[in-house]
Amino acid sequence: MTNFEDFPILLAQEGPLKGERWPLEDALVLGRDATCNLTIPDRKVSRYHARLTPTSDGVLLEDMGSKNGTFCNGEVLKDSLILEDGDLIQIAVTQSFMFLISDATMPLTESNTSMGRLMMDLRSRRVLVDEKQVTPPLSAQQFRLLWRLFEQEGDVVSRSDLVVAVWGEDESFGVSDQALDALIRRLREKLAGYDPGHQYIVTVRGHGIRLDNPLP
Repeated sequence: MTNFEDFPILLAQEGPLKGERWPLEDALVLGRDATCNLTIPDRKVSRYHARLTPTSDGVLLEDMGSKNGTFCNGEVLKDSLILEDGDLIQIAVTQSFMFLISDATMPLTESNTSMGRLMMDLRSRRVLVDEKQVTPPLSAQQFRLLWRLFEQEGDVVSRSDLVVAVWGEDESFGVSDQALDALIRRLREKLAGYDPGHQYIVTVRGHGIRLDNPLP
């Protein structure tokens, strides 16, 4: 029996297909036409809009000459590229997706939340602040940073631990303080747009960073 957890996953975010998921076992054509593997019923979507193809190097994302464009992490897709875990794909202005390397790395529980005003769901990569869903979704790096703080439940996390959590063990060497500070600043600004009266990410000088997640 095929175990779909072994395959990369395309997870629908905001749009008419929200919440649905597709294992990328074979090539997947996205578009408005009913013959597409994944049909998005909206006039802004081209009949054959984009294609995802599993290869030996990873999953390849291509735009198929669409009128309103395919985007990856907010940038218009001009050339085909190999997707990375957590990449955000946007089809025109209609439907967004998140690309996940595998469902097998996800916990078995459906949600990972807290009693605080900020809640996170690791499986769907959703973040809610003061009962409002953060849209567009956080970037992969922003989500990994916030999740590391979130799972510590208010404890201080060292900057070096955050760098490893965001960039990975192999890539963490050489990541500058400025790169981490810029990522933290962008994440703070994003959260402030949903709850401007509270600062969730707190710097503890000489020790690291913690998440201040108050009760509703």
